[in-house]
Amino acid sequence: MRLIQFENEQGQRHVGVVNGERIDIVRDARSTRELALAAIRNQRSLQAQIEAHGCEPGPLYRQVLDEQRVLPPLDHEDPAHCLVSGTGLTHLGSASTRDKMHQQAEQEVTKLTDTMQMFRWGMQGGRPESGTAGAQPEWFYKGDGSIVVRPGADFPAPDFAEDFGEEPELTGLYVIGDDGMPYRVGYALGNEFSDHVVERKNYLYLAHSKLRFCSFGPEARLGELPKHLAGMSRIRRDGAVLWEKEFLSGEENMCHSLENLEYHHFKYAQFLRPGDVHVHFFGTATLSFADGVKAQPGDQFEISLDAFGEPLRNGIEINKTSFVAGTVKAL
Repeated sequence: MRLIQFENEQGQRHVGVVNGERIDIVRDARSTRELALAAIRNQRSLQAQIEAHGCEPGPLYRQVLDEQRVLPPLDHEDPAHCLVSGTGLTHLGSASTRDKMHQQAEQEVTKLTDTMQMFRWGMQGGRPESGTAGAQPEWFYKGDGSIVVRPGADFPAPDFAEDFGEEPELTGLYVIGDDGMPYRVGYALGNEFSDHVVERKNYLYLAHSKLRFCSFGPEARLGELPKHLAGMSRIRRDGAVLWEKEFLSGEENMCHSLENLEYHHFKYAQFLRPGDVHVHFFGTATLSFADGVKAQPGDQFEISLDAFGEPLRNGIEINKTSFVAGTVKAL
C-alpha cells in the first residue's frame, strides 16, 4: 500500500491511497500522523486502520501532482515537532567520494581518513544480529519540519550557498506513540539537498552543509522494504537531461542494517517524545557533484524508483537571506 497526503481544491487536507491513476480518499482522516497514532492505540497495523476507516473514490493522481497539491506523506501540524535527520557512509561505495572530498593534500597515503575509518567500522560492525547494537553510523541534524518542501516545489537555496547538490536517498518515516516508543510508518523517496562545496572545504563543516531544505515523497510505502532497490537520479535543465545515474539502496547495498541505523537514532531519550514525527535519511552513494556537475537555479531534480510509485521532483530557487551580520540585538 502506498499513501499520499494532499489538499483538495479548497485547501482541505486528505490522506489518500494510490489506486492506479486515481487516489482513494481515506474517510475521516486529515493526516497520516493521526492515522498512525490511532493504529498504535488500537494495536493494529496502519493498513488495518485505513481499512477500518474505509475509502471513497478521489481525484486523478496526475491532476493533483500537476497542481502541486501533494504534501509530504508524513508531517506534523507543528513543524517544531518534526525532526529531520540522517546518517551517512551507510551504502557500499559511499565512502569513495566522501574520502576524496575530505582528504588533505599533505596526508600520508597509508593513513586512513576519518571518513574511511568510519566506513570501515560500518563494514565490520554495521550489521549486527537482530536485537543487538552494532557500530555507530555518522549522524547529522537536518532541521525541523519547516525545512521540508512539498513534492514538486522548489528548494529555497540561501544566497550564501556555494552548491545546490541533490542526494537521492530513502527516508524512514516514524511516529512516536503515547508509550514513548518509535513506530515506523513506512518509507519514502527523499532528496537530501546539501552544499557539497562547503563540506569539501573541511569535513567539520558537514553540519553546516546539511542545513538546507529537503523533500521526500510523494508517496509513503507501507510494509517491508525490498532488500535490493535500483532507481535513477536525474537533473534536467531547460527540459533536457543534463545528468543521470543509477543509484542503489536497500540492505543488500548497505554496510549498515536499517535496524542498526534506527537503534542509533532512537537510543537518545530526547527523540522519544510522544506524538512527534521523525524523518530520517538513510544515505546514498550517488551524487552528481562527484561527476563534476554543478546544478543551478532553474534546474529540476528527479528521483525515481519503481517500488515507490511517482518520482520525486524539485527545482531550485535562490532565497535572499533576511538576517544580516551584526544585527543581533541585546535586551
